[in-house]
Amino acid sequence: MKIAIINGPNLNLLGKREPEVYGNQTFEDHFTHLQQKFPNIAFNYFQSNIEGELIDKIQEFGFSYDGIILNAGAYTHTSIGIGDAVKAITTPVVEVHISNTFSRESFRHQSYISGNAKGVILGFGLKSYELAIVSFLK
Repeated sequence: MKIAIINGPNLNLLGKREPEVYGNQTFEDHFTHLQQKFPNIAFNYFQSNIEGELIDKIQEFGFSYDGIILNAGAYTHTSIGIGDAVKAITTPVVEVHISNTFSRESFRHQSYISGNAKGVILGFGLKSYELAIVSFLK
């Protein structure tokens, strides 16, 4: 099984950025944990602060992977292009958020991804990624 994890803007700052919201662990450390916990899954991880690079990766993985876990960060609420990319591919996508976006500012309640995703997991911290992986297991 091949699963890609794609993280959007500012998620490279996990462990430093607003630890009261996002925790104090880096995503790289969490990614190592996921690889160890799910040794039979081939993971590919990509992070970018640039919208077009995220779309390129969605398209790259979107026809050959078994699943994509996408945390588009703030682009979730603004990018019709990312939503369209998710709609255009055949690989199922699970939208993930570390925080509960519905307990935050009202602009974070809108997602251009959710309508085209297999599912949405939010509010469970970094555990949200693990729950997304489990959703792909048969």
